[in-house]
Amino acid sequence: MSALAQRHGALVALVLTALIASVSFDSFATAGNLENVAVSAAFLAIVALGMTFVIVSGGIDLSVGSVFVLGGVLAAWGSRHGPVVALLLPLVVCGAIGLVNGVLIARVRLAPFIVTLAAMLGARGIMLNITDEGADTFLVAKDSLFADLGRGRLLGLGVPVWITLALFLLGGLVLRRTRFGQNVYAVGGNEDAASLMGTSVVRTKVSVYVLSGLLAGLAGALNAAWLASGVTILGQGMELEAISAVVIGGTLLTGGMGFVSGSLVGVLLLKVIQNVINQIGSLDSAYQQVVSGAFLVLVVVVQTWLGRRRKARLSSPH
Repeated sequence: MSALAQRHGALVALVLTALIASVSFDSFATAGNLENVAVSAAFLAIVALGMTFVIVSGGIDLSVGSVFVLGGVLAAWGSRHGPVVALLLPLVVCGAIGLVNGVLIARVRLAPFIVTLAAMLGARGIMLNITDEGADTFLVAKDSLFADLGRGRLLGLGVPVWITLALFLLGGLVLRRTRFGQNVYAVGGNEDAASLMGTSVVRTKVSVYVLSGLLAGLAGALNAAWLASGVTILGQGMELEAISAVVIGGTLLTGGMGFVSGSLVGVLLLKVIQNVINQIGSLDSAYQQVVSGAFLVLVVVVQTWLGRRRKARLSSPH
């Protein structure tokens, strides 16, 4: 029961919240509103997917918010040279930032918190330098192929939603069904034991940070295609939202246990709560952060309690 609660508690909360909102607000369950929730959740979900791999491995990545906005600016700038440049440029640059993070953490053995905090400041500094302190905003032509990635529709849903679903399906298979995924769990569970078992700890750690940078850059590029511009004020606090969604979805902050599907549910739960607050109308948008923070504290407390109960039962004689 503890394992089920830890893995599916967020899904139960999401279903209950959606049902209550559907009964309370006539406009919540409309196709247009639900699509808005799905599209707005898509970009955060892609970032949270990369964060899932990092946290399962026992790390943390505070740079994803700045990498996200940098990816969007680079994609918007590159869109004038065609869709290939618009996609490859942010992936190469953001992936390189992830590579530097991974090498410093895995090879040099610096603390992930310090390394990714420095990367957060560095990525935002690069973005501000490119945009002349935010004064320049690069636009994406709305009739371009690149814009179709963000603004196009397929079978009634926005293209970013389908891309997100495909990435989560692939991410789930990689984490649960491949040797690399098992290495991520092993490193997060016990790094020394993983090394003794022959797992390449350094390669695994570097890989998850590169993956996090790539996905944050991709999310930023898709967001730029959706907004038709590289908005420079986005991404602030996104790293905390991504961490919240991953933890709410059942991934342990200490590493070694987590679920890709849970992270997607966590993102949807946060976005549904934000949408409900917007539906109320009389509440300030700051309440979204208050509710999200309260949810995170509650989930961490419950995770800790459930984890202690499971350990106590496993260690007690029968």
